[in-house]
Amino acid sequence: MKRLGFLALLLIASLGGGASWLDSQLSRPYRGHRPEKVFVDIPHGTSRWGVAEILRRNDVIRSRLAFALFSDWHFRKRLQAGEYFFDHPVNSREVFWKVARGQIYVHTVTVPEGWTMFDIAAELDRQGVCKREDFLAAAHDTSLIADLAPQATSLEGFLFPSTYEFTRRATCDSAVKRMIQNFRAVWETLGAEGAPQQFPGNLALVQLVTLASLVERETPKAEERPLVAGVFYNRLRLGDPLQCDPTVQYAMELAGHPEKNVHAVDLRVDSPYNTYEHRGLPPGPIANPGEASLRAALAPTTTDYLYFVANDEGGHAFSRTLAEHNRNVARLRKLLARDTAVVDPASKKAQH
Repeated sequence: MKRLGFLALLLIASLGGGASWLDSQLSRPYRGHRPEKVFVDIPHGTSRWGVAEILRRNDVIRSRLAFALFSDWHFRKRLQAGEYFFDHPVNSREVFWKVARGQIYVHTVTVPEGWTMFDIAAELDRQGVCKREDFLAAAHDTSLIADLAPQATSLEGFLFPSTYEFTRRATCDSAVKRMIQNFRAVWETLGAEGAPQQFPGNLALVQLVTLASLVERETPKAEERPLVAGVFYNRLRLGDPLQCDPTVQYAMELAGHPEKNVHAVDLRVDSPYNTYEHRGLPPGPIANPGEASLRAALAPTTTDYLYFVANDEGGHAFSRTLAEHNRNVARLRKLLARDTAVVDPASKKAQH
C-alpha cells in the first residue's frame, strides 16, 4: 500500500511538473525571433505536428511538442493554410489562435469609385502588390470580358471599385481577375444581362459602361447620377457634343500628361476621348464606375434638361436652355470669385 501511495504521489508530481512545463512553454512570449520580420507559409494539407515543426523552424514558437499538444487538445479547431506574419514575440497560444482563425497576411487595397486603371496601378505598386506597368499590361487583356464587351480595347470600366485583400503571392493577373469577377457579380444583380438593344439609347454594353463612367466622374452625389445620365442621353439623342471635362482629363492621362484641373487650352487636345471636339461617347470608359452609376446609366431620369454646371454645394445646377445654363455658369464664377477674394488677402485689398 505504501508503495502504491508513493507511485501515486510520483505520478501526481510528474503530471504537475508536466502541466507546469507545458504552461511555461505556451504562456511566455518566445524571444527567439529573428531580427527581421518573420513570414511563415503553411501549405495546404499540413498536419498539426507539421505546422508545429514549421513554426518552430521559423523561431515563432518555443516548443514544437508543447504547441502540438495544445493543438491536439483543441482538435475541433482546424489549422488553416496560408502565409502568416509575425513582427514581435507572441506566446504559443496566440500563435495557435491566429492560425486557427486563418488570420493570414494580406494587403488591403481600397479602390474608390471613379478611379482609372492608372490610379489602381499606382496604388497596387505603392502597396507592393504588383508593379504599375505589369498591372496596366494585365488590364489590357480583354479576353476576360470578351463575352460581355467584345469591342472593348482595355478593361477600363470593368475593374470594379471595392476593398480587396491580396496576399504577398498575388499577381497583377489575379488582381485583375478579382476585379472583373466583382463587376460580373454586380452586373448580374442589376439584371442587365439582356441584348444590347434592350439598353437605353440602344447602347452596346461597353457604351453603357462608358456612359456610367462619365456619370461617375461628373458627380459624387448618388442621388444626382440618374439626372446626369438623363442629360447625357438627351445630348446623345440630339447629336450635341457631351462636353464632359473628365473625358479631357482622361485624354491627357492617355497622352502621359495627367491634369487635375482642365484649362481652356486643354479643351482642344487632339484625342477621340475629347468630347468637346468629338460628338457622341468616347471610344471607351474613362474610369471604373460603381453600382450607383451603373444603375443610373441603366435607368436614367426622364428629363428635358440639356446642361448642368457645378454649384457651390458639391452638386450641380441643371438647365434646359443655353441662356439659363450661361446664367448658372456666371453665378458659379461669381461665387468662386467671392470665395477667392475672402481667402486671398491680396484680392481683398484690391477691391477697396
